[in-house]
Amino acid sequence: MSWWILPTTADIGIVAFAPGPDRLFEEVTNGLQSILLAENFDLHALVRTTSTWRVKATPDREDLTLVRWLEEVLYQCEVERRFLVDCQIRISGDLEAQVSWVDADLVEMEIEVKAVTRHQLECRAVAEGELLAGSDGIPDFQGPGWTARIIFDI
Repeated sequence: MSWWILPTTADIGIVAFAPGPDRLFEEVTNGLQSILLAENFDLHALVRTTSTWRVKATPDREDLTLVRWLEEVLYQCEVERRFLVDCQIRISGDLEAQVSWVDADLVEMEIEVKAVTRHQLECRAVAEGELLAGSDGIPDFQGPGWTARIIFDI
């Protein structure tokens, strides 16, 4: 696991670390889905379907691309009734993801995420030797790599 719950007063957030932006987006997505899912619900018993999901990337603004991607994941769940289980992301021009999903009507969800916020939004490269100090159960991270911090309105 390379993502951790970020303690906030009223909402819920995630901090993630990864070697590159593609993997970082996957980690944040896994964190979001974990937040939604009821604690002891077993997704492995459900039949999976695979698809390709795409979103428009904003050049040189990985933070905005991340928000757009997470909004797509929530849209797919809430409107199309597709609960994402796993994904492999490639950002090359636009973001393209090979996803595995299950019928959201069969998934027991614990928390409803209303929106992906831009409050304290961070998605960036961490330079070689740069140290990000951890806190509240989030470990230190030393570059090179990538980090993201995102807060969800619940």
